[in-house]
Parts: sequence; C-alpha cells; structure tokens
Amino acid sequence: MPVDVLFLNTAVMDIWSREFDFTHNHVEPGGMVKGSHSDMQDFTQEQIRQWIEQGPTCAGGIGNSAPLISRAGLTVAAGANLGAGTSGGLDAAGRAFYDIVERAGVDMSSVYEHPDIPTAVTFIYDAPGDERGGIVYFANANDDFDFARYRPHVERLNPTVVYYMYSGLSTRGDANGGRDLAEFIAWCRSRGCVTIADSHTLTENPAELIAQGSPVEEYHLLEPLLPELDLFFTSSDEAKMILNTLEGPRDWSALSEEEALCLYLDRVSSRFSAGTRPQLFGVTHRRGASACLIRPGGEVDGPHVVSSRFMLGDAAALTGAGDSFRAGLVSYIARNVSAFRDGSLKVTEAIQMGSLVASLYVTAPLDDRYKNIRPYESLLRAVRHQDDLASLEELMSVLDGRDVT
Repeated sequence: MPVDVLFLNTAVMDIWSREFDFTHNHVEPGGMVKGSHSDMQDFTQEQIRQWIEQGPTCAGGIGNSAPLISRAGLTVAAGANLGAGTSGGLDAAGRAFYDIVERAGVDMSSVYEHPDIPTAVTFIYDAPGDERGGIVYFANANDDFDFARYRPHVERLNPTVVYYMYSGLSTRGDANGGRDLAEFIAWCRSRGCVTIADSHTLTENPAELIAQGSPVEEYHLLEPLLPELDLFFTSSDEAKMILNTLEGPRDWSALSEEEALCLYLDRVSSRFSAGTRPQLFGVTHRRGASACLIRPGGEVDGPHVVSSRFMLGDAAALTGAGDSFRAGLVSYIARNVSAFRDGSLKVTEAIQMGSLVASLYVTAPLDDRYKNIRPYESLLRAVRHQDDLASLEELMSVLDGRDVT
C-alpha cells in the first residue's frame, strides 16, 4: 500500500550538552559545523551510549519531522543509514534513533545497517530557552548515502511525497556538484511523487556572513536542485546567504525583513521556476512564513506573507523548528495533493499548519518531543479556529475538542 511520505537520509541522534568542547569546534550560537567519521575516532560506543542515557537527547533530522506526520495519522516511512553494532544489529546511537522513530509509528523497513560507519551524532549547546545554541554535527553514515540503494524503496512504497534531508550535509549525497541529488529528485517526480528537500545553515557564524555578504560554497548545490523540486522552504538567515552565494553580496541592512524575504522569493521563483508544473517556494521567520505558489503554466501567486497564529508558550528548544514546520506543511500538502497539483492550494492554510506543528514541537519537553501532536483533523480544526488563542492551554483545548474558557 502506498505511503503518504517517505523520508530519506539524515538519521542522527541529537545530544544536548554543555560539556562537549564547542569552542574547540569553532561554532557560535546559531551556527553549525559539520564533522566526518574520522573526527569522532576518540568517541567510543560506550561514551555515546552514556551520553544518550544521561540526556537530554532526541532523534534529529528525520526524527524532527517523520514522527510528527505519523502522529498526525498519515502513513510515513524512513530510509536512512544507521551504523551496525551489537544492540539488536545497530550501534548505540542507531538503536536509540530506530526505537524512538519506530515507536512513533514510522515504517523503518527501508533502514540500511551500514557495516563500516557509525550512526550520525549531533552535539547541541544546551542554551537557555529562546537562544539557539551552536551545533556540531558528525555526519558519519549519512555521508555515504547511496541513491541507487534507495530507488527500490521508492518503487516499493510509492510515496505521495519524497522528502530528502539535507542538501549540503552528505558527502556522497552531494556528489557531482549536487547533480546526483537533482537527478534522483527528477526521477522521483517522474514516478508521480511530490518532492521536497532541505538545505541547512552550514556556517560557524551566520550573522557575520550575512553582514559581510560572504558566499557559502555549499549553497551552489542548490543550483541544479531547485528547478527539480516541487517544494522548498528555508529560513530567513539561509535565504540571505543563498542569494549572497548565488547572486553576489547585498546590503541587507538597507532592507526591512519583509522586503528582504520578498526579494528572496522573487529571485528564487523567477530563477528556478520550472514553468510547467506547480512549485511552492517559501521562507520561515520568527513571525511565521512567506511563500510564492507557482501555478501550472508559470503564473506566480504571491508572495503570501503569513503571521503565525500559534506562537504560544515557551520553547523548550528551537532546534528542529524548521523541520517541524515543514512536517506540518508536508502533512497538509499530502492531504491536499490534488489542490497542489492544479494550483488551487490554500497557501495561507498550509503555512498555518506548518506554524502550528512547529509550535507544538518546540514547546514540548525534550524527553517527549511528539507529545503535543494530535490527529490531522484536530490540527486542521485549530488552523481553521476563528477566535484568537491566548495560551498554549487554550490551543490544546481546541485541539482536543474542549471548550475554550
């Protein structure tokens, strides 16, 4: 039976820590650096197991999105590399990731037990509430993502949506200047799948690079990829770095945030529109998201500038906010795929679904990040709720069908 969404690549265990040497890895708050398997030689499986047991930890990458869609009642599968080991065939991080995601109802039959490289691990600085800490990501087995290995799983599962995570974070997945990924995405579309891929902030200090107008080489991987994608959402910081890289530096200080985002959407929509099929390009920001829908034939609808109605409660952690937003967005599109294909998608409603799921995710405790997610019909009821909501408690009342008092 076909699945609604198939996630591919970036299976990783996220470990919050203040003991890991972030200074040594040269990462600032909000920044991210990527390490390889060779950088982790000093970390034993027993050390990683202890870090996971001590917590807080959660399944990252696919784990930020796939379980949310599954908890909403859609059918979801995950295909990724996990390191082989002695814990039921997997290493310590792989076992933890597999169990967390499978318990959320995700089909794990497409997971590959990599015999030579361990499961990916991310160390996240345990920063106070609304501060996004620095991230050090060891790609490990994700660096060896083989598209040929996963094509049979696309054929077997016949997903409505194929979601690849992430451009820029896998040595083999990004090979050939990103053209291998673009070719794979085009092949998925030829089978009738709606396609989405993420990129990621790949810098030690994003704010400094934006101000300097410096390019980020990995964003050139988007040039062959974006014309092949049906959906692409990025963050406001990334939007600026993408344009700095692809079109040269700009003085972003001369533009308001809304002007900057509209400029990004205009440039991306005009440059990467296929012109013959629907595409949705968007950018998330602290207040919500903005997007342009390209209808069949090339007509551009937008930009839609949408303020989130669900910025309620205190965030336990902002890591994964973008992934969880896209989980809500993809859930909506999977349930309204005909409207997406004919260009009649309700863009504002789709964005509010993404904002709702992101809010529910980031306000959940780190040891139970999926607890606030409700069935899709309940989520849609909250999106269409007419009255303003003053608190997370009122939102949960709407989600659970109780009166708001």
